[in-house]
Amino acid sequence: MPVYNYRAVDENGIIVKSKIQEKSKQSLIKRLKANGMMPIDVTQTSLGKYQKPNRVTTNMEELMKIASEADVASKNKAGRKLSKTERIRIAISKQQKITVRDLEIFTQNFYLLKRAGFNNVHALSTLVQATDNVSLKGILEDVLAGVESGDYMHTTMEYYSDIFPYVYINLIKVGELSGSLDESLKEAVDYLESSSALNKKIRSILIPNIGQFVVLTLILVVGSIYIIPIIQNVFEQVGSVETLPEITLAFSDFLKFVQQIWYIPVLLIAGVIGFVYFRIQTPQGRYKWDYFKYTMPVFGSLIFAIDFQRLTNAMLLNLKNGMRIQEALEVSKNVIKNYVMLSIVEASINNIIVGESWVKPFEDSGLPNHMVTEMLKIGMQTDLPSMMEKLVEYMEMDINVILQRIVKVLPQIMYVVIGTLIIFITVVVLVPCIQVYMGTFLFSAAGF
Repeated sequence: MPVYNYRAVDENGIIVKSKIQEKSKQSLIKRLKANGMMPIDVTQTSLGKYQKPNRVTTNMEELMKIASEADVASKNKAGRKLSKTERIRIAISKQQKITVRDLEIFTQNFYLLKRAGFNNVHALSTLVQATDNVSLKGILEDVLAGVESGDYMHTTMEYYSDIFPYVYINLIKVGELSGSLDESLKEAVDYLESSSALNKKIRSILIPNIGQFVVLTLILVVGSIYIIPIIQNVFEQVGSVETLPEITLAFSDFLKFVQQIWYIPVLLIAGVIGFVYFRIQTPQGRYKWDYFKYTMPVFGSLIFAIDFQRLTNAMLLNLKNGMRIQEALEVSKNVIKNYVMLSIVEASINNIIVGESWVKPFEDSGLPNHMVTEMLKIGMQTDLPSMMEKLVEYMEMDINVILQRIVKVLPQIMYVVIGTLIIFITVVVLVPCIQVYMGTFLFSAAGF
C-alpha cells in the first residue's frame, strides 16, 4: 500500500504530523475526518522504481509488453528494498512538475488500452508501470487504488484538481456514468491538444507585444523622470529662453505628482481589484462576470463556442448510450463551469419537465447563432443523435473560423496600442533629446 505523509488539525486546534499507510489518498482523508481531524496536506511517498524521465510510451506493442509484465512487477514490488541511489533519485524526481504533455500521453495511452479491451484496473496498472514522471505515477497509483476499492476514477481525480483540469475530470465523469469511457478519453485528448494549441497561438501573439509594451512604457517613464529634468537644467544653465514642449512638461509634472501621492493610486487599484474579486465570489457577481466572458470583444464568441461544443460533445456521448434528453443534459452540464451556460441548461431541463422545448432557453439567450438553434430544432423533429453529430462538426468549423479571425485581429489591436505609445514617447522624450542634439537652444542663450 502507498505511504502518505500528512498534516492535520485535531479538535483542539493542534497540528499533527505523521506518516501512514493507506490504500488511497481519498480513503486517508475520509479516515482522518472520521477521527475528528481536518487534513491540511497529504503527500504520497511513491515507492515505484525510478526510470529515466522524458521517455514517451505511445506505441501499442510496447504498452502490451508492459501490460504483460505489470502483474509480475506488482508482485515483486512488495518486500523489495530500494537502494540509496534509487531513493535519492526518487526524492529528486518527486519534484518533477506534471505538464499538459504528461496528461496527453497518459490519456492517449489509456484510450489505446481501452480500445484494446482492457478494463480500468488492468489499464491503470499498465500505465503506472509505463509512466516516467514519478509525481504522476504516485497520483495514478492513488487513482488505481480508488478504482480497486470500487470508486469511480473521477472521484479520486477530483482530489487532484490542481493537476487534472475541471473539464478533463468531468469528461471522464461523463464517460464513466454513460458507459462510454473510451470515447470520453478521446474527447479528453482532443481537449488537451486543442487547449494547448490555442494557448500557444495566443501566447505567440501576446507575449512579444506585451514585452514591447512594457519596455516602451519603461522608456517613457524613465525618460520623463530622469532625462527631461536634465535637459531642462541644461536650458536654464545656459540661459536659454527656449522651453520644452508643453506635453513633455505636463507629463513630467504629472509623474512628479504621482510620485508624491503614489499610495493613493495603489490603494485605489488594490481596492478595485479586491472589490471585483469578492464580487465574483457571489452568485450574482459570478453570473455577471461569466456573461461578460461570453460577450467580451475578440475572445467572447470563442469562449462561448468552446463551452457549447463541450456540452454538445458530452450530450452526444450520452444520447448514443441510450440516455433520454433530460438525463443527458443533467450529466453533460458537469463539463461546463460557466454560470450562464449552466443556467441555460437548468432552464432547458425545467422546460422538459413542464413539457416545453428544451431548445428555447438557448434561443432566448441570444448567445448561439441562428444556425445552431435551427439544427437543434430539426434534430428534435428527426434524429437528435445524428443531428448532434453534425452540430459538433459545425461547432469545430465555427471555432476554427473564430480562431482565424482572432489571429488576424489581435496583432492589429496590439500594433495600434504599441504604435500609439511609440508616438507618445517620440513627442514626450525624443523631441527634447533632438532639441539638445541640434543645439538650437544655444542661439537663444546667445541672444539670437
